[in-house]
Amino acid sequence: MQQTSAKTNAKPLEGVRVLDFTRVLAGPYCTALMADLGADVIKVEAAHGDDYRHIGPFKHGESLLFQSINRGKRSIALDLKSEDGIAMVKRLLDDTDVLVENFRPGVMEKLGLGVAELSTTFPKLVYVSVSGFGQTGSNTTKPAYDIIIQAMSGLMDATGEPDGTPTMIGEALGDVAGGLFAAWGTMVALFDRSRTGKGRHVDVALFDALTAMMPLLACRTLMGAEAPTRTGNRHALSAPFGTYPAQDGHFAVAVLNDRLFATFCEVIEQPELANDPRFLTDPLRRENEPALAKQIALWAGGRKAAEVVTRLSASGIPASEIQSVAQAWASSQALERGLASEVEHPLLGRLNVPEQPVHFSGVARGGRTAAPKLNADAAEILAALAQGDSK
Repeated sequence: MQQTSAKTNAKPLEGVRVLDFTRVLAGPYCTALMADLGADVIKVEAAHGDDYRHIGPFKHGESLLFQSINRGKRSIALDLKSEDGIAMVKRLLDDTDVLVENFRPGVMEKLGLGVAELSTTFPKLVYVSVSGFGQTGSNTTKPAYDIIIQAMSGLMDATGEPDGTPTMIGEALGDVAGGLFAAWGTMVALFDRSRTGKGRHVDVALFDALTAMMPLLACRTLMGAEAPTRTGNRHALSAPFGTYPAQDGHFAVAVLNDRLFATFCEVIEQPELANDPRFLTDPLRRENEPALAKQIALWAGGRKAAEVVTRLSASGIPASEIQSVAQAWASSQALERGLASEVEHPLLGRLNVPEQPVHFSGVARGGRTAAPKLNADAAEILAALAQGDSK
Protein backbone atom coordinates (compact mmCIF):
# COMPACT_ATOMS: atom_id res chain seq x y z
CA MET A 1 0.00 0.00 0.00
CA GLN A 2 1.34 3.39 -0.99
CA GLN A 3 2.05 5.91 1.73
CA THR A 4 -0.11 9.03 1.65
CA SER A 5 0.16 12.13 3.76
CA ALA A 6 -2.80 13.09 5.94
CA LYS A 7 -4.88 15.82 4.38
CA THR A 8 -8.29 17.37 4.67
CA ASN A 9 -10.97 15.51 2.71
CA ALA A 10 -8.65 12.62 1.88
CA LYS A 11 -10.67 9.82 0.35
CA PRO A 12 -10.82 6.51 2.28
CA LEU A 13 -9.01 4.43 -0.35
CA GLU A 14 -6.21 6.83 -1.21
CA GLY A 15 -2.95 4.91 -1.18
CA VAL A 16 -4.61 1.66 -2.29
CA ARG A 17 -3.45 0.48 -5.71
CA VAL A 18 -5.68 -1.79 -7.80
CA LEU A 19 -4.52 -3.66 -10.88
CA ASP A 20 -7.70 -4.06 -12.93
CA PHE A 21 -7.88 -6.82 -15.57
CA THR A 22 -11.67 -6.58 -15.91
CA ARG A 23 -13.83 -5.65 -18.86
CA VAL A 24 -17.49 -5.25 -19.80
CA LEU A 25 -19.60 -4.48 -16.68
CA ALA A 26 -19.37 -6.46 -13.43
CA GLY A 27 -15.61 -6.13 -12.86
CA PRO A 28 -15.33 -2.51 -14.08
CA TYR A 29 -18.28 -1.57 -11.85
CA CYS A 30 -16.41 -3.02 -8.87
CA THR A 31 -13.22 -1.09 -9.59
CA ALA A 32 -15.12 2.13 -10.42
CA LEU A 33 -16.55 2.09 -6.88
CA MET A 34 -13.01 1.90 -5.53
CA ALA A 35 -11.73 4.62 -7.88
CA ASP A 36 -14.54 6.92 -6.69
CA LEU A 37 -13.11 6.62 -3.18
CA GLY A 38 -9.54 7.42 -4.10
CA ALA A 39 -7.99 4.09 -5.09
CA ASP A 40 -5.40 4.23 -7.87
CA VAL A 41 -6.98 1.86 -10.39
CA ILE A 42 -4.70 0.84 -13.27
CA LYS A 43 -6.82 -0.68 -16.00
CA VAL A 44 -4.83 -3.29 -17.95
CA GLU A 45 -6.24 -3.65 -21.46
CA ALA A 46 -5.46 -5.58 -24.61
CA ALA A 47 -4.52 -3.69 -27.78
CA HIS A 48 -8.18 -3.43 -28.85
CA GLY A 49 -9.28 -2.25 -25.41
CA ASP A 50 -12.21 -3.19 -23.19
CA ASP A 51 -15.18 -4.50 -25.20
CA TYR A 52 -17.28 -1.68 -23.76
CA ARG A 53 -15.17 0.87 -25.63
CA HIS A 54 -16.99 -0.44 -28.72
CA ILE A 55 -20.55 -0.58 -27.32
CA GLY A 56 -22.92 2.41 -27.55
CA PRO A 57 -24.38 4.82 -26.96
CA PHE A 58 -21.61 6.87 -28.59
CA LYS A 59 -20.78 10.56 -28.56
CA HIS A 60 -18.00 11.80 -30.86
CA GLY A 61 -16.92 8.19 -31.23
CA GLU A 62 -16.57 7.63 -27.48
CA SER A 63 -18.69 5.05 -25.65
CA LEU A 64 -20.73 6.71 -22.93
CA LEU A 65 -21.26 3.31 -21.35
CA PHE A 66 -17.50 2.89 -21.03
CA GLN A 67 -17.27 6.42 -19.59
CA SER A 68 -19.88 5.61 -16.97
CA ILE A 69 -18.17 2.58 -15.40
CA ASN A 70 -14.50 3.33 -15.99
CA ARG A 71 -14.34 6.79 -14.49
CA GLY A 72 -11.31 7.69 -12.42
CA LYS A 73 -9.03 4.94 -13.74
CA ARG A 74 -5.70 4.91 -15.60
CA SER A 75 -5.11 2.76 -18.68
CA ILE A 76 -2.14 0.77 -19.93
CA ALA A 77 -2.26 -1.65 -22.87
CA LEU A 78 -0.26 -4.85 -22.40
CA ASP A 79 0.03 -8.05 -24.40
CA LEU A 80 -0.65 -10.71 -21.77
CA LYS A 81 0.32 -13.44 -24.24
CA SER A 82 3.88 -12.14 -24.39
CA GLU A 83 6.71 -12.62 -21.91
CA ASP A 84 7.28 -8.88 -21.79
CA GLY A 85 3.64 -8.23 -20.97
CA ILE A 86 3.60 -10.74 -18.11
CA ALA A 87 6.91 -9.40 -16.82
CA MET A 88 5.44 -5.90 -16.76
CA VAL A 89 2.40 -7.13 -14.80
CA LYS A 90 4.67 -8.68 -12.19
CA ARG A 91 6.64 -5.45 -11.88
CA LEU A 92 3.39 -3.58 -11.32
CA LEU A 93 2.36 -6.12 -8.69
CA ASP A 94 5.33 -5.14 -6.53
CA ASP A 95 3.37 -2.06 -5.47
CA THR A 96 -0.19 -3.38 -5.84
CA ASP A 97 -2.68 -4.11 -3.09
CA VAL A 98 -5.56 -5.60 -5.08
CA LEU A 99 -5.80 -7.51 -8.35
CA VAL A 100 -9.27 -7.83 -9.90
CA GLU A 101 -9.94 -10.09 -12.89
CA ASN A 102 -13.06 -11.38 -14.60
CA PHE A 103 -11.70 -13.81 -17.16
CA ARG A 104 -13.19 -17.27 -17.48
CA PRO A 105 -11.89 -19.54 -14.71
CA GLY A 106 -8.52 -20.95 -15.75
CA VAL A 107 -7.46 -18.13 -18.08
CA MET A 108 -5.27 -16.34 -15.52
CA GLU A 109 -3.56 -19.64 -14.69
CA LYS A 110 -2.72 -20.18 -18.38
CA LEU A 111 -1.19 -16.70 -18.48
CA GLY A 112 1.00 -17.47 -15.48
CA LEU A 113 -1.01 -15.05 -13.33
CA GLY A 114 -3.10 -17.54 -11.36
CA VAL A 115 -3.89 -16.97 -7.72
CA ALA A 116 -1.71 -19.85 -6.48
CA GLU A 117 1.40 -18.54 -8.22
CA LEU A 118 0.89 -14.85 -7.42
CA SER A 119 -0.09 -15.46 -3.79
CA THR A 120 3.27 -17.18 -3.25
CA THR A 121 5.23 -14.32 -4.78
CA PHE A 122 3.00 -11.54 -3.42
CA PRO A 123 1.54 -12.86 -0.13
CA LYS A 124 -0.11 -9.53 0.75
CA LEU A 125 -2.03 -9.38 -2.53
CA VAL A 126 -5.83 -9.41 -2.37
CA TYR A 127 -6.78 -11.38 -5.49
CA VAL A 128 -10.41 -10.90 -6.64
CA SER A 129 -11.96 -13.18 -9.28
CA VAL A 130 -15.33 -12.25 -10.75
CA SER A 131 -17.07 -14.75 -13.02
CA GLY A 132 -20.52 -15.95 -13.98
CA PHE A 133 -20.57 -19.01 -11.74
CA GLY A 134 -17.43 -18.86 -9.61
CA GLN A 135 -14.22 -20.85 -9.51
CA THR A 136 -15.97 -24.07 -8.44
CA GLY A 137 -19.21 -25.83 -9.27
CA SER A 138 -20.72 -27.62 -12.26
CA ASN A 139 -21.30 -24.41 -14.22
CA THR A 140 -17.88 -22.86 -13.63
CA THR A 141 -16.88 -22.91 -17.32
CA LYS A 142 -20.30 -21.90 -18.64
CA PRO A 143 -20.33 -18.47 -20.34
CA ALA A 144 -22.68 -15.91 -18.81
CA TYR A 145 -24.09 -12.48 -19.46
CA ASP A 146 -26.52 -10.60 -17.28
CA ILE A 147 -29.64 -11.98 -18.99
CA ILE A 148 -28.38 -15.53 -18.43
CA ILE A 149 -27.84 -14.83 -14.74
CA GLN A 150 -31.30 -13.26 -14.41
CA ALA A 151 -32.80 -16.31 -16.12
CA MET A 152 -30.96 -18.89 -14.01
CA SER A 153 -31.37 -17.13 -10.65
CA GLY A 154 -35.17 -17.21 -10.70
CA LEU A 155 -35.45 -13.42 -10.88
CA MET A 156 -37.00 -13.43 -14.36
CA ASP A 157 -39.46 -16.14 -13.40
CA ALA A 158 -40.56 -14.06 -10.41
CA THR A 159 -40.89 -10.83 -12.42
CA GLY A 160 -43.84 -9.83 -14.61
CA GLU A 161 -47.60 -10.13 -14.64
CA PRO A 162 -49.12 -13.35 -13.26
CA ASP A 163 -50.54 -14.33 -16.65
CA GLY A 164 -47.59 -12.93 -18.60
CA THR A 165 -44.14 -14.16 -19.52
CA PRO A 166 -40.99 -14.09 -17.36
CA THR A 167 -39.56 -10.57 -17.55
CA MET A 168 -36.02 -9.23 -17.53
CA ILE A 169 -35.31 -6.40 -15.10
CA GLY A 170 -34.67 -3.11 -16.91
CA GLU A 171 -31.05 -2.91 -15.73
CA ALA A 172 -28.10 -5.33 -15.77
CA LEU A 173 -28.74 -6.18 -12.14
CA GLY A 174 -26.80 -9.45 -12.17
CA ASP A 175 -23.64 -7.70 -13.30
CA VAL A 176 -24.14 -4.86 -10.85
CA ALA A 177 -24.75 -7.30 -7.98
CA GLY A 178 -21.54 -9.13 -8.83
CA GLY A 179 -19.56 -5.89 -9.01
CA LEU A 180 -20.99 -4.67 -5.73
CA PHE A 181 -20.20 -7.89 -3.86
CA ALA A 182 -16.73 -7.94 -5.42
CA ALA A 183 -16.05 -4.45 -4.04
CA TRP A 184 -17.47 -5.50 -0.66
CA GLY A 185 -15.36 -8.67 -0.65
CA THR A 186 -12.27 -6.62 -1.49
CA MET A 187 -12.84 -4.32 1.47
CA VAL A 188 -13.30 -7.30 3.82
CA ALA A 189 -10.08 -8.87 2.57
CA LEU A 190 -8.16 -5.60 2.96
CA PHE A 191 -9.47 -5.22 6.50
CA ASP A 192 -8.46 -8.79 7.28
CA ARG A 193 -5.00 -8.13 5.80
CA SER A 194 -4.56 -5.17 8.14
CA ARG A 195 -4.76 -7.65 11.02
CA THR A 196 -3.01 -10.70 9.55
CA GLY A 197 -0.62 -9.18 7.00
CA LYS A 198 -1.82 -11.69 4.41
CA GLY A 199 -4.03 -11.33 1.37
CA ARG A 200 -6.88 -13.61 0.38
CA HIS A 201 -8.53 -14.92 -2.76
CA VAL A 202 -12.01 -13.42 -3.16
CA ASP A 203 -14.18 -15.60 -5.43
CA VAL A 204 -17.34 -13.82 -6.65
CA ALA A 205 -19.98 -15.40 -8.90
CA LEU A 206 -22.67 -13.31 -10.56
CA PHE A 207 -25.15 -16.13 -10.02
CA ASP A 208 -24.37 -16.25 -6.30
CA ALA A 209 -24.51 -12.47 -5.96
CA LEU A 210 -27.87 -12.00 -7.66
CA THR A 211 -29.42 -14.97 -5.88
CA ALA A 212 -28.22 -13.56 -2.54
CA MET A 213 -29.91 -10.23 -3.36
CA MET A 214 -33.37 -11.83 -3.33
CA PRO A 215 -34.06 -12.45 0.39
CA LEU A 216 -37.86 -12.31 0.05
CA LEU A 217 -37.82 -15.06 -2.53
CA ALA A 218 -35.16 -17.02 -0.63
CA CYS A 219 -37.06 -17.18 2.66
CA ARG A 220 -40.21 -18.40 0.93
CA THR A 221 -38.31 -21.02 -1.02
CA LEU A 222 -35.71 -22.25 1.50
CA MET A 223 -37.76 -22.01 4.70
CA GLY A 224 -41.37 -21.71 3.61
CA ALA A 225 -41.30 -24.52 1.04
CA GLU A 226 -43.18 -22.27 -1.39
CA ALA A 227 -42.84 -21.87 -5.13
CA PRO A 228 -43.03 -18.08 -5.63
CA THR A 229 -44.95 -16.94 -8.69
CA ARG A 230 -45.17 -13.64 -10.55
CA THR A 231 -47.33 -10.98 -8.91
CA GLY A 232 -46.83 -8.10 -11.34
CA ASN A 233 -46.69 -4.69 -9.68
CA ARG A 234 -48.10 -5.93 -6.39
CA HIS A 235 -46.09 -7.18 -3.43
CA ALA A 236 -46.21 -10.94 -2.97
CA LEU A 237 -46.74 -10.78 0.81
CA SER A 238 -48.35 -7.46 1.76
CA ALA A 239 -51.23 -5.21 0.64
CA PRO A 240 -51.84 -2.52 -0.32
CA PHE A 241 -48.22 -2.59 -1.47
CA GLY A 242 -47.80 -1.92 -5.16
CA THR A 243 -49.00 0.32 -7.97
CA TYR A 244 -52.60 1.43 -8.48
CA PRO A 245 -54.35 3.52 -11.15
CA ALA A 246 -55.18 7.18 -10.72
CA GLN A 247 -56.99 9.46 -13.17
CA ASP A 248 -53.91 10.29 -15.23
CA GLY A 249 -51.53 7.40 -14.57
CA HIS A 250 -50.37 5.21 -11.74
CA PHE A 251 -48.95 5.72 -8.26
CA ALA A 252 -47.06 3.46 -5.85
CA VAL A 253 -48.03 2.97 -2.23
CA ALA A 254 -46.60 0.84 0.58
CA VAL A 255 -48.71 -0.10 3.63
CA LEU A 256 -47.05 -2.68 5.85
CA ASN A 257 -48.90 -2.69 9.18
CA ASP A 258 -52.38 -2.40 10.69
CA ARG A 259 -51.87 1.10 12.07
CA LEU A 260 -50.80 2.45 8.72
CA PHE A 261 -53.67 0.65 7.03
CA ALA A 262 -56.18 2.34 9.33
CA THR A 263 -54.66 5.72 8.41
CA PHE A 264 -54.75 4.75 4.73
CA CYS A 265 -58.47 3.94 5.00
CA GLU A 266 -59.09 7.38 6.49
CA VAL A 267 -57.22 9.11 3.67
CA ILE A 268 -59.13 7.27 0.94
CA GLU A 269 -62.36 8.20 2.75
CA GLN A 270 -63.34 4.62 3.52
CA PRO A 271 -62.54 4.23 7.25
CA GLU A 272 -64.86 1.23 7.55
CA LEU A 273 -62.40 -0.88 5.55
CA ALA A 274 -60.06 -1.02 8.57
CA ASN A 275 -62.63 -3.20 10.37
CA ASP A 276 -63.67 -5.25 7.36
CA PRO A 277 -63.01 -8.95 8.19
CA ARG A 278 -61.32 -9.35 4.81
CA PHE A 279 -58.69 -6.74 5.67
CA LEU A 280 -58.01 -7.15 9.39
CA THR A 281 -54.44 -8.42 8.99
CA ASP A 282 -51.70 -8.06 6.42
CA PRO A 283 -51.98 -11.71 5.24
CA LEU A 284 -55.77 -11.27 4.86
CA ARG A 285 -55.30 -8.04 2.95
CA ARG A 286 -52.90 -9.76 0.57
CA GLU A 287 -55.27 -12.69 0.14
CA ASN A 288 -58.12 -10.31 -0.66
CA GLU A 289 -56.04 -7.74 -2.54
CA PRO A 290 -58.28 -7.72 -5.67
CA ALA A 291 -61.25 -6.57 -3.57
CA LEU A 292 -59.08 -3.99 -1.81
CA ALA A 293 -57.77 -2.75 -5.16
CA LYS A 294 -61.33 -2.03 -6.30
CA GLN A 295 -61.91 0.14 -3.24
CA ILE A 296 -58.66 2.04 -3.83
CA ALA A 297 -59.64 2.62 -7.48
CA LEU A 298 -62.98 4.10 -6.41
CA TRP A 299 -61.11 6.87 -4.61
CA ALA A 300 -57.95 7.31 -6.70
CA GLY A 301 -59.61 6.93 -10.10
CA GLY A 302 -61.16 10.38 -9.85
CA ARG A 303 -57.96 12.14 -8.80
CA LYS A 304 -54.66 12.88 -10.50
CA ALA A 305 -51.67 10.86 -9.32
CA ALA A 306 -49.95 13.97 -7.94
CA GLU A 307 -52.94 14.73 -5.70
CA VAL A 308 -53.16 11.11 -4.55
CA VAL A 309 -49.49 11.08 -3.57
CA THR A 310 -49.74 14.46 -1.85
CA ARG A 311 -52.66 13.32 0.30
CA LEU A 312 -51.09 9.99 1.21
CA SER A 313 -47.68 11.52 1.98
CA ALA A 314 -49.26 14.20 4.17
CA SER A 315 -50.56 11.42 6.41
CA GLY A 316 -47.23 9.64 6.62
CA ILE A 317 -48.02 6.90 4.11
CA PRO A 318 -45.14 6.02 1.76
CA ALA A 319 -46.28 6.90 -1.76
CA SER A 320 -44.88 8.17 -5.04
CA GLU A 321 -45.76 8.96 -8.60
CA ILE A 322 -44.05 6.74 -11.18
CA GLN A 323 -40.98 8.65 -12.31
CA SER A 324 -38.99 8.07 -15.47
CA VAL A 325 -35.25 7.40 -15.22
CA ALA A 326 -34.62 10.93 -16.51
CA GLN A 327 -36.90 12.40 -13.85
CA ALA A 328 -35.15 10.39 -11.13
CA TRP A 329 -31.68 11.63 -12.12
CA ALA A 330 -32.94 15.21 -12.42
CA SER A 331 -34.82 15.13 -9.11
CA SER A 332 -33.87 17.36 -6.21
CA GLN A 333 -33.15 14.24 -4.15
CA ALA A 334 -30.57 12.95 -6.65
CA LEU A 335 -29.01 16.39 -7.04
CA GLU A 336 -28.85 17.12 -3.31
CA ARG A 337 -27.32 13.71 -2.59
CA GLY A 338 -24.71 14.10 -5.34
CA LEU A 339 -25.48 10.84 -7.13
CA ALA A 340 -23.57 12.16 -10.13
CA SER A 341 -20.84 14.74 -10.57
CA GLU A 342 -18.99 16.36 -13.43
CA VAL A 343 -15.71 15.17 -14.88
CA GLU A 344 -13.67 16.76 -17.67
CA HIS A 345 -13.06 14.67 -20.76
CA PRO A 346 -10.51 15.86 -23.36
CA LEU A 347 -12.87 15.18 -26.28
CA LEU A 348 -16.36 15.19 -24.77
CA GLY A 349 -15.90 18.14 -22.44
CA ARG A 350 -17.88 18.09 -19.20
CA LEU A 351 -19.68 14.83 -18.49
CA ASN A 352 -22.12 14.15 -15.68
CA VAL A 353 -21.01 10.72 -14.47
CA PRO A 354 -22.54 8.49 -11.75
CA GLU A 355 -20.72 8.33 -8.42
CA GLN A 356 -20.77 5.64 -5.74
CA PRO A 357 -23.75 6.40 -3.45
CA VAL A 358 -22.32 6.13 0.09
CA HIS A 359 -21.52 9.33 1.99
CA PHE A 360 -18.49 9.30 4.29
CA SER A 361 -18.04 12.01 6.90
CA GLY A 362 -15.24 14.42 6.05
CA VAL A 363 -15.06 13.28 2.43
CA ALA A 364 -16.24 15.62 -0.31
CA ARG A 365 -17.99 14.16 -3.32
CA GLY A 366 -16.81 14.85 -6.86
CA GLY A 367 -13.24 15.74 -7.78
CA ARG A 368 -12.88 12.71 -10.04
CA THR A 369 -11.41 12.17 -13.50
CA ALA A 370 -12.97 10.84 -16.69
CA ALA A 371 -12.46 7.34 -18.03
CA PRO A 372 -9.08 7.06 -19.75
CA LYS A 373 -8.24 6.78 -23.41
CA LEU A 374 -6.75 3.39 -24.26
CA ASN A 375 -3.12 3.23 -23.06
CA ALA A 376 -3.30 6.92 -22.11
CA ASP A 377 -1.31 6.47 -18.91
CA ALA A 378 1.35 4.02 -20.05
CA ALA A 379 4.16 6.56 -20.10
CA GLU A 380 3.35 7.80 -16.59
CA ILE A 381 3.01 4.28 -15.20
CA LEU A 382 6.24 3.06 -16.82
CA ALA A 383 8.13 6.17 -15.67
CA ALA A 384 7.06 5.49 -12.11
CA LEU A 385 8.30 1.92 -12.41
CA ALA A 386 11.66 3.13 -13.77
CA GLN A 387 11.95 5.62 -10.94
CA GLY A 388 11.28 2.86 -8.45
CA ASP A 389 13.90 0.66 -10.05
CA SER A 390 16.50 3.44 -9.72
CA LYS A 391 16.05 3.79 -5.99
